[in-house]
Order: sequence, then C-alpha cells, then structure tokens
Amino acid sequence: MLRHLSIRDFVIVATLDIDFDPGFTVFSGETGAGKSILIDALALTLGARGDASVVRTDQARADITAEFSTHPLVVQWLDEHALTQDADSVMLRRVIDSNGRSRAFINGTPATLAQLREVGEMLVDIHGQHAHQLLMRPDAQRELFDTHAQLLDTAGAVNRLWRAMRDAQQAVETAQTRDRELQLERERLAWQLSEFDKLAPQPGEWEEVSAEHHRLSHSASLIDGVQGALGALSESDEAMISQLGAIISKVRGLADIDPALNDVLASLEPAEIQLQEASYSLSHYAQRLELDPDRLAQVERRMDQLHSTARKFRLQPESLPEEHDERRRQLAALDAAADLDALNAAAEKAQGEYLAQAKVLSKARAKAAKNLSKAVTEGMQELSMAGGSFDVALVPLAEGGANGLEQIEFRVAGHAGVALRPLAKVASGGELARISLALAVIASTASPTPTLIFDEVDTGIGGGVAEVVGRLLHQLGRDRQVLCVTHLPQVAARGDQHFQVAKSSDDAGGTVSTVKQLDRAKRVEEVARMLGGLEITATTRKHAKEMLAA
Repeated sequence: MLRHLSIRDFVIVATLDIDFDPGFTVFSGETGAGKSILIDALALTLGARGDASVVRTDQARADITAEFSTHPLVVQWLDEHALTQDADSVMLRRVIDSNGRSRAFINGTPATLAQLREVGEMLVDIHGQHAHQLLMRPDAQRELFDTHAQLLDTAGAVNRLWRAMRDAQQAVETAQTRDRELQLERERLAWQLSEFDKLAPQPGEWEEVSAEHHRLSHSASLIDGVQGALGALSESDEAMISQLGAIISKVRGLADIDPALNDVLASLEPAEIQLQEASYSLSHYAQRLELDPDRLAQVERRMDQLHSTARKFRLQPESLPEEHDERRRQLAALDAAADLDALNAAAEKAQGEYLAQAKVLSKARAKAAKNLSKAVTEGMQELSMAGGSFDVALVPLAEGGANGLEQIEFRVAGHAGVALRPLAKVASGGELARISLALAVIASTASPTPTLIFDEVDTGIGGGVAEVVGRLLHQLGRDRQVLCVTHLPQVAARGDQHFQVAKSSDDAGGTVSTVKQLDRAKRVEEVARMLGGLEITATTRKHAKEMLAA
C-alpha cells in the first residue's frame, strides 16, 4: 500500500507530505483546489509522462517521492532488476527540471520510465475521472474485460501469432507478385556467389598472405642480418659469448679471493645464458630461412586474386570471407522466398497456430463474459438501475483479427423490458458513470494490486446512488487501500481517513494548494460544506453529523 507521498514544487503545490493508512481515504475540496493534482503527482512516480509545465512557477524542479509497502511480486521484480531494496518498502521518485529534463529513481537507484511503469502496475491501479468516457471505445472495453478476466497474457500470445500469420501470408503474396524481380536478384547473387566460390577466401587469409609476402620479399635482408648477428654472438673470432665467458671465468677466480665480487658474478652469469639462448634461436631461425622465388610468386598471385575480387565488389580484402557467407545466406533466403510450396505450408502452419490459440482465448472469454455480465447486472440494481442488465457480447469476426476471433462489445439495457444495445449508443451520462463505477469496483476485486485510486469517478452520480457508491468503496477498502477524490458528501462521509484540499495565496501573491487531515469536528464542517455549499447552517451540520455517525 501507499505509505507516504512527498511533493515539492509541483504545479500549485509548494511543499506537501502526507502519511497514508490502510482502508478508505477520501480527498475533498472546492473545485480547482488541486485534488486531482495529487493523483497526477503520484502518477508521475508510477511512470506517467511529464514535462516542464508541471514545475511550479519560478522553481528549478518538481520533485515527487512515493513510498509503498512491498509484496512478493514487487520483491521478486526488484531482485530480478538488481535494485537495492528495503526489507518491507519500495521508494519511487521522479524529478522533472524546469527545462523539461526528467529523472527517475527506484530505492535511490536511477531507473527508466519503463521500469517505473512496470513496478507501478504492481503497486497502484488508477481509475481516472474520465474512465466512463473511455468505455465508449471498443479497444478500452476489450482491455478492461481481458484485464478483469486475467487473459492479457493469452491475448498477447494471440496477437503475436496473428502477426506471425500475417507475415507468412505477406511472404506468399510477395513471392507471387515479385517473381520476375526476385529471379533477377537471384541471378545476380548466384553470379556473385560463383565468383566468391572460385576464390574461396578464408577467414584471416588476407592478413596471413600479406605477412608472408612481406617476409618472402625481404628474405635476402633477413638472411644477411641473421648471419651477421650469429657471427657477432658466437661464430666469429671475437664472438661476444666467448669474450663474456672469459670475463666470467676471470671474475670467478677473483671472487675466490674477495667474496665481494660475487654480486658482479651474479649479474654476468645470467647475461651469458641469455646470449647463448639468443644464439640458439637465431641459429634455428637461420636453418629455415631460404630464398624461395617460386613461393614468393605464388603468394603474389594469391594477393592479386584477393585484391582484384575485393576491388570488383568494392570491398576491403579482409572482409571477403564475411561477404562470401553473406551472399550465400542471401541466396538461400531468396531461394526460400521463391519456394511457393514452402511459403504456403509455412502460412498454413502459422494460421493453424493462430486459430488454435485464438480458440483457447475465445473459450476463456465466453466463460468470463457470463461472470462479468452477472456481476455488473447485480451492481446496477444497487446503483438505482432496477431491472437493468449488462452483457458482454462476443461478436464473431469473419476472419479473426489481432485480438482474437471476436470483438468485445459491452451492451446494456437501462430498464426492464428494454432490449440490450451497445453501451456507447444507449447509456446516458449518469448511467454510463454508474456502469463504469460498477465495472471499476468489480474489476478491482479480481486484481492483486494493493492500492486503488478513484479520481472523481462518481461524477454524474447523486442522491441515494451516492450512498451506495460510498458503501461500495468503503467495503472495497476493507481488503485494499482505496484512495478517492470526491465531491459527494455521501462518499466523503464513508472515509476512514479524510483530507481536505484548499487553495490559498503565498507571500509572493501566487496560488498554492495545501492539504490537511481532518479530525472529527472538521470533518463535520467539510461534509456540511459539501452538502450545503458556502453557507453552512445548523441543519447542514446536523445532517453531516448523522451521515458521519452512520
């Protein structure tokens, strides 16, 4: 659940720190006081997009931090992403500078917005004040239904298989319409591949041939130089090794007289060994050295072949082996693309896999549709829509689609004896708001998210229905943490915690939003204000006390 929210210089909020408790928490206040601003600030810590416009006027940055209790899914996610974690809490932070630069942190470690959104979906579910308007869109209806039915993974698999099927079908169509073009391309690649096959370049060959050519073309210099070095070291009358041996022998005799010369002897003896080893190595090398004009001519011909082919294809000689493999791969791909039988078989296989998974999804949707239809219909009775009914219709699609074999369509009958019709066509504003609320509450019971936020979802509701709404949200708060921005006194009176949001002027004459938690007496005043407007009478106070007592 949400434990603490800290806001600095966000829109019209200067400084705000709020501690939250479990249960049902309500926020109320005058229109424009900034109630929904709190939800917007929290949404930024959950990965929502933001820009420089959210920074309070004349300030350098907006800074929002939200602390949540963790649960096993969040702990697992933090471990998988190697993010430092507290024993029982997770801290999400978002900083947006006045130049629009945005930074995100999870437990103090820099994070991406995608990571914030990913962990945020496991912590909070926000039902916005325009949720009932979204229900007019078919895609929103499908997403809400699949989310409630816990079918998002299955629907995602169907979507991937549909795309694979379309790609396979497109490959068939391309092969049929581009047959001549593909044939010309194949001939070009086949000729290029034959040239490469004749050359047969090997990985690293250019470097090896270049090194051998350099050595062979300088064989005479190498022979002369090595023989000269061998003579100086060991084969001439005044060879260095002989002279050094004589010096070591003499110093060894002197060291017998004065042991102080042992240090000199210890330096000279390794030098003699190293000179002897160098002489042996040079001698071994000299045995392998010879002038080989035939081999030199052979290497030069190979270099010329490699260089000519590279120039023909406008390549670097060292890249010829990789290009050889690439031409082979491209030709194989073209051969596969031109094989209509294989392409048709692949398309049929992809279609079969798609239909199999889509049928699994359809079966699960049919079962979930009955349950959701029944639950929302029952909720409508409580929300003063007696005799009304709700139905999740699965409208078959002739050839299926990216989201399955059917379209999800919410249908409603506002009264008994009225035929079910699409929600977007028949529901009034008030009915739509009530149905949206029923869906939100019912869908929330199936979600594992510990914190639910309702941002003015009770718009368009009043009277006895508002009392039912307050009771439903309060009941939901027994199992979850529920935060609700509301303008209805019937809902506010049901809160376990009540915060009042108000606007005032700061020392510079600007507008700031403040939030304070209300005690029992102040709650009476606030509920009375919500009941009677600016002028609070004894009657409205009495009514407010009765509502809070209930």
